Formats: sequence, structure tokens, C-alpha cells
Amino acid sequence: MNRGIFITGTDTGIGKTVITAGILRWLRRQGIDVVPMKPVQTGARREGRRLISPDLEFILAASGIKPGAGEAKLMLPCAYEPACSPHLAGKLAGKYPEIAEIVSCAEKLLQKHQAIVVEGAGGIMVPLNERQTMLDLMAALNYPVVVVSRFGLGTINHTLLSLRALREAGLTLLGVVFNHTEPPLAENQFIEADNPEIIAHFGDVPVLGKLRYFENLSPGRADVWQQFEADMPGLKCVLDELRK
Repeated sequence: MNRGIFITGTDTGIGKTVITAGILRWLRRQGIDVVPMKPVQTGARREGRRLISPDLEFILAASGIKPGAGEAKLMLPCAYEPACSPHLAGKLAGKYPEIAEIVSCAEKLLQKHQAIVVEGAGGIMVPLNERQTMLDLMAALNYPVVVVSRFGLGTINHTLLSLRALREAGLTLLGVVFNHTEPPLAENQFIEADNPEIIAHFGDVPVLGKLRYFENLSPGRADVWQQFEADMPGLKCVLDELRK
């Protein structure tokens, strides 16, 4: 079995957490013992001495996973309060995210579970420290990659550049998920209809899904996940990749 999937995006605030939650939730329903990992969280919420990842909390709530304290730490090895780039948050904290530590946490999770779904932070070229980027972490883990992209102007350039960088790093591309991060506008429908087709053509990549806009999104809404699965015909591709 392939041991992991990495969810990245063309930008921050693009819906990686929702896609990660939906994929993981569906995989668990197929009988796969899979758990999430958020290697680096900036903008974490402090509760006493602990830093909480809102992204990881959403994913865990959606999938019904309740990890113990030790396993929760493996799922979130690097957390910072400032909502900024990981390298800057690490600089301010006096401790940068380190790839070796993150890989070690992933390996420990895989000693207990069949697979992990990893959600990145920001885009693929976000610096982790003064030497390495998120792309370096992705290469170190070497999991097949799902790219989350948005609809609208600018997404063609951002997505194709991301795909090129991932391929140049030698990573396997599973496909692209297009996500409506804002309510769609009728006057932009012709652009949004073209985005997936032209990116699939120039990027030579499958389109795994085209997600509608979810209003009042919460992890416990069953109707949201039903719609998610309807909008994601590529879920079986993810499952097939994990079963290799």
C-alpha cells in the first residue's frame, strides 16, 4: 500500500483543509485506516500551554477521529501563533520547522496506521526555514500529490506553474481539484467552465473534482460531505493510488 497522499494548493486560503477532510473522511468509509497530518500550522490558537491547529481540528471533527495527546503531537509537529509564512513564524519563535522532524513524525504515525493524508501550508514554494521550502518537505515525504486550485482569473498561470514545479521535483501528480472559495458570479461562468479544461490540457493532468461553493461550512454537516463526494469523481483515483 502507498502510505500517504499530500494535499497542496496554488495559494493560501484555497480550501486545502476542506479537500483534505473530505478525502480522508471518504477513505475511512472505504475501510482504510488513514489519519491526517498538518506538519506546519501558523495562526494556531492557544489553549493554555497548547497550540491548537484549526485546520487539523476541522479535519478530525469531520472524520470522527479523536487522537490521544501523543498521537495529536505527531499529527501537528510544528505550530505557531502568528498567522504568517512558516519561516517567519519560526524565526519569531526561535525554532524553525525542520523537515527531518516532520518526516520522523510521519513515520511514527505510519507505524500505527495504514496511511496518512498530509495537508501543506500555503503554496508549494512557501519557505519553511532559511534553507528549505514546502516543496522540499513534499520531496522528502515523496507522497503522490493532489493540487487544490481556485476558479477564476489568474488560476491558469498559478496552477500550471505549480504543476511544473512539482514535476521538476520528481513528484507524482494525482490531479487537480478546483474549488469555489467564493460564491460564483453568473458573468464569470464562461471563465470557470474553461479553467479546468485548459489546465488539464496544458498541464497534462486529471481533474479530480470541481467543488461547488459551500455556505456556512461546518465539519458536522452531512449534506456538505454528500455534495463533496458528488463533486469529486476522482476520489476512486486516490483510493487506487493508496492501494498500490
